[in-house]
Amino acid sequence: MGHDGYMVTVRYFAAARAAAGTEEEQAEAGTLGALLATIRQGRGERFAAVLASSSFLVDGLTCHDRDAPLPPGATVDVLPPFAGG
Repeated sequence: MGHDGYMVTVRYFAAARAAAGTEEEQAEAGTLGALLATIRQGRGERFAAVLASSSFLVDGLTCHDRDAPLPPGATVDVLPPFAGG
């Protein structure tokens, strides 16, 4: 493995799952920002729009810093804004 990052698990919820067309996938990335760029490739504007408005959990903790290193084997949850409230 290179120094680009580690394999992480990405889990999609609600509208993000619909836009991604999958519930879960594996991707290699060193930071949240790099991960988002990787999973966005080839998925179109709808998915990009969902990602732009989503929140992200890294191993269950909210992550706002897209330059923070992802831990090896992390699970990243993509949580779109939920309707209602």
